[in-house]
Amino acid sequence: MKANFKDYLHLHFIVFVWGFTAVLGDLISIPAVELVFWRTLLAFGGMAAYMRWRRVPLRIERRALLPILLTGSLIAAHWILFFAAAKVANVSICLVGLASVTLWTSILEPLINRQRIKLLEVLLGGVMIFGLYRVFAAEFSYALGLVFAIISALLGALFSILNARLVKQYHYYSITLYEMLGAWVTCVLFLPFYKTFWTEELKLMPTLTDWVYLLILSGICTVYAFSASVKLMKKFTAFAVNLTVNLEPVYGILLAFWLLDEAKYLSADFFTGGSIILTAVLAYPVLNYWFYGRKKKAHIEPMRATHVD
Repeated sequence: MKANFKDYLHLHFIVFVWGFTAVLGDLISIPAVELVFWRTLLAFGGMAAYMRWRRVPLRIERRALLPILLTGSLIAAHWILFFAAAKVANVSICLVGLASVTLWTSILEPLINRQRIKLLEVLLGGVMIFGLYRVFAAEFSYALGLVFAIISALLGALFSILNARLVKQYHYYSITLYEMLGAWVTCVLFLPFYKTFWTEELKLMPTLTDWVYLLILSGICTVYAFSASVKLMKKFTAFAVNLTVNLEPVYGILLAFWLLDEAKYLSADFFTGGSIILTAVLAYPVLNYWFYGRKKKAHIEPMRATHVD
């Protein structure tokens, strides 16, 4: 099937929705751990209901269950740090740090899959490190949030690489369902340690407004965006999808400027460093296609079966 203009708009809307997750995380009043507890539980329930409606079997092979649940634990850690970064610093800092997922993927994927590291990725990685340094130096008061976001990006890259292996063996809906379960169980097991060492009391009861945002986060940003993206993957080339998905931090930062008025709190050096990082992220699929894709048609990796934000 060939993509039409409506399909392109739909793809951009999905990426826009993904860019909205950090803003929602900032708007929800409960802390990051409690937020991820509810997001994963609601997403699990929503995914199960969606699979029932689509008549996709909920069962999965027993030998696949543990690897998928453990991969879900990575998602939980990734999301906790992601939302903590937005709360400790702000959404813009969080998304600039998260953009380093491209850098981490370029390092980890060749190591895990025993492939050669591409010179292009090393060079772009160096550019991104320089951009991160500019942001870190300019916004040192937000250093903890930036560190959380960078570690979150590292975990997100690792999850994405492992998930790419799982999706070759099992149905992507089943993988997402049990990864959400694994992420929720991880939150449940982590809560006693979290209460003992990091907080005086748990804030597990969201406000009415929080419930609205949580339903949007789990229903629209997770279940809907994922299922819709899977359908669109059949119509687009991997290059077109990667190019569009890389706009996620751009959309997210623009939303933060518009809805949260964050631009007035950030220095000129933040914009310089952030622009360097985002330019490298957006340039990657284009340069990768130019140097490698033309010689080997589908060399660029397709979009991962599940999105981490």
